[in-house]
Amino acid sequence: MPGIAVRTAAVLLVTVGDGTSFPTAAHLASYAGLAPTTKSSGTSIHGEHAPRGGNRQLKRAMFLSAFAALHDPASHTYYDHCRTRGKTHTQALLRLARQRINVLFAMLRDGTFYEPRTPRLT
Repeated sequence: MPGIAVRTAAVLLVTVGDGTSFPTAAHLASYAGLAPTTKSSGTSIHGEHAPRGGNRQLKRAMFLSAFAALHDPASHTYYDHCRTRGKTHTQALLRLARQRINVLFAMLRDGTFYEPRTPRLT
């Protein structure tokens, strides 16, 4: 996967393992602290925001790998798409890291290697 070198891969393998402890990619993203959370108290709901929790080591590894993957055309296209929709640099990188969690989960689940694809922007 673009942006993941030896050190980052080691962190991912140590923190995630073989991925069998996570039923879905959303569970893995929540564990990493890359899934939005809803702040609520009683009957009042205050919308979604970036969580402060999660595994900091995994979140940092995914954030840095997303930053390093900006040289990849598919990753850069997704990043640019987020930026044109009004996201800041950090928000766009976090969204890219979340997308990469989906790819990582699929690779671990299926036991396959990374295959670059053209991005679908919806």
